[in-house]
Amino acid sequence: MTLPGSPFLSSRSDGLWLEGARLADLARRFGTPLYVYSRNAMRTAAASYQRALAGRPHLLCYAMKANSNLAVLQTFAEAGCGFDIVSAGELQRVLAAGGRADRVVFSGVGKTADEMRLALQAGVRCFNVESEAELALLSAVAHGLGRRAPVSLRVNPDVDAGTHPYISTGLKGNKFGIAHVQALAVYRLARQLPGIDVVGIDCHIGSQITTAGPYLDALDRLLDLVDVLAAEGIDLQHIDLGGGLGITYTDESPPSAEDLVRQMLARIDARGHGHREVLLEPGRSMVGNAGVLLASVLYLKPGDEKSFCIVDAAMNDLMRPAMYQAWMNIVACEPRTIDPATYDVVGPICESGDWLGRDRALAVQSGDVLAVLSAGAYGMTMASNYNTRARAAEVMVEGDTVHLIREREPLARLWAGERLIG
Repeated sequence: MTLPGSPFLSSRSDGLWLEGARLADLARRFGTPLYVYSRNAMRTAAASYQRALAGRPHLLCYAMKANSNLAVLQTFAEAGCGFDIVSAGELQRVLAAGGRADRVVFSGVGKTADEMRLALQAGVRCFNVESEAELALLSAVAHGLGRRAPVSLRVNPDVDAGTHPYISTGLKGNKFGIAHVQALAVYRLARQLPGIDVVGIDCHIGSQITTAGPYLDALDRLLDLVDVLAAEGIDLQHIDLGGGLGITYTDESPPSAEDLVRQMLARIDARGHGHREVLLEPGRSMVGNAGVLLASVLYLKPGDEKSFCIVDAAMNDLMRPAMYQAWMNIVACEPRTIDPATYDVVGPICESGDWLGRDRALAVQSGDVLAVLSAGAYGMTMASNYNTRARAAEVMVEGDTVHLIREREPLARLWAGERLIG
């Protein structure tokens, strides 16, 4: 039986498999908590976007904040992808993984002068600028280096993406982007600055978006502005439509990447802009359903109001449930001939907010392995060392070949940079 989310994850008579690897065996081989990813699921996700973009100028930039392991970046670089970054550290990761700076777009509201300088010297493809103040600083930094920074302005179209407020980025109350009504004035300013080369326009309205409507609404507002800019002699080379396409965690039915992109391209063509290069910045939809988090059951704790399944993974390993109240499917990795019971699945962290799932029917006992599904995005990248807990190991499965792509963090490394006094 194939489980919701990924065709590479299957339930067989002897348990749960990801590609050609039995997950319970991986847990016992590498220990838990353990992140496990399907490399072919990532390749398949990228190919869905690339099929829709074929035949026209484009750049598919993986938004690496979703999952920045070097092997993940290597996989997408080999698949022909560029990268969307939000820090100098992410740029260094791209280069360490074999990615090209000239296929990188640098997003984010708080770029420092040092980060700008590093990105200019590396030769990034474009800066997505989010404020007048950032634009002025970037011009000064570039001019000081004797360069002109290639820029697209991130425009905030004030479109409701219908997603969690923490991951909504396209409303005028959000910190991101330049208000649609101010964008023309900022483009006029950008054209006059000595260190700026205006090349595009950018828009990103949020994450885990499950319908095409918000994208098309934002796109129409963006194209209205492109028309006005062209009339003023500001002819943009590319249109960057951001990312944010959702995945299936439970019963969501987002459009496929291929279907969504074709709808957006049809709208671009109908508005007379089919000659412009298209950039996309997907993240979650490239990796979310490619990964699982494995956790071992430590104790079963019955109670009058709640029963708890206490596991060795916690909110420091997977922040999404605690931070966003996110629902993520949790299943046993091996079948048991015992009756299921209803548990809250919780971790060892000293917080009542440390939970991975509430009210889950599970047939488990101590020592069993659970899999938290759809954990490939915003899992390991948001992990922390809270309660002085080491971060998990990561494994990549490719067919029946298993690659250890990140060692489990040694505890001593957690305080290696600290110093006693005296």
